Amino acid sequence: MTRPLASLIGFGAVLLWALLAVLTVKSAPVPPLQLNAVCFALGGAVGLVWSIASGTLGALRWVPMRVYLFGTAGLFGYHLLYFSALRMAPPAEAGLIAYLWPLLIVLFSGLLPGERLRAGHVLGAIVSFAGAALIVSTGGNGFTVANLPGYGLALLCALFWSTYSVVSRGFGTVPTASVTVFCLASAALSLVAHLAVETTAWPETGRGWAAMISLGLGPVGLAFFLWDVGVKRGDIQLLGVASYAAPLLSTLVLVAFGVSAPSSSLILAAVLITTGAALAAWASARGPMISASTDE
Repeated sequence: MTRPLASLIGFGAVLLWALLAVLTVKSAPVPPLQLNAVCFALGGAVGLVWSIASGTLGALRWVPMRVYLFGTAGLFGYHLLYFSALRMAPPAEAGLIAYLWPLLIVLFSGLLPGERLRAGHVLGAIVSFAGAALIVSTGGNGFTVANLPGYGLALLCALFWSTYSVVSRGFGTVPTASVTVFCLASAALSLVAHLAVETTAWPETGRGWAAMISLGLGPVGLAFFLWDVGVKRGDIQLLGVASYAAPLLSTLVLVAFGVSAPSSSLILAAVLITTGAALAAWASARGPMISASTDE
């Protein structure tokens, strides 16, 4: 598989994640841990199909336990924080804070062996971040003290997913099918925790059920496998900056479904985010390279 194709596959996950916020909101009143359990069970089912289709199911027995522990912690932690954040704060603002992970991926990836940050990557990340920040800072709900816990959880989301994605680069020889185990283990862990601390609640409408099932099959299912291919075999820096399409698309979807009010700042934010992604793409192709460490 070529590096550009792997990057394109990885970006498919970004498109699915654009639906993550709206599907999470529409799945209410299902509590976070229960939602984790259901979605990861569905994601694990997607993984079994992926593993059988790719002929890699048997290889799972050779994957080191530390990889399974790391992957489970990454998926379980991120989504528990994400679902909780969107239950505790306005969805558009909390979701966009969580989407700081593309910027962190671009910056953290420069610390990986054999990777370097180019000037265009850094500039693109800054410009794209400005676009995402503009959407958050001018959101209709604004920042209030009551929403701070949700915003804090959203920030932890960004740290969780960026760290998971960058460290995953070091597991390049581990088959993507291993994500199946991550999902199933996260589902089991979420179920135990849910039964211990939450009151079970199911969607109240057919649309709510459809949202929860779609969440498990797409953004919390197939997307993981596409992303794993992208971060292990693609251009992780370009993928990180291009992922800034996710916060804009996610916000537009929330507006389209009437979850969040439209904002005139979206136009300017779209320009900034698109410009940042274009700068990163240009840098990956021909930009001058700058070392991420001071000893080279």
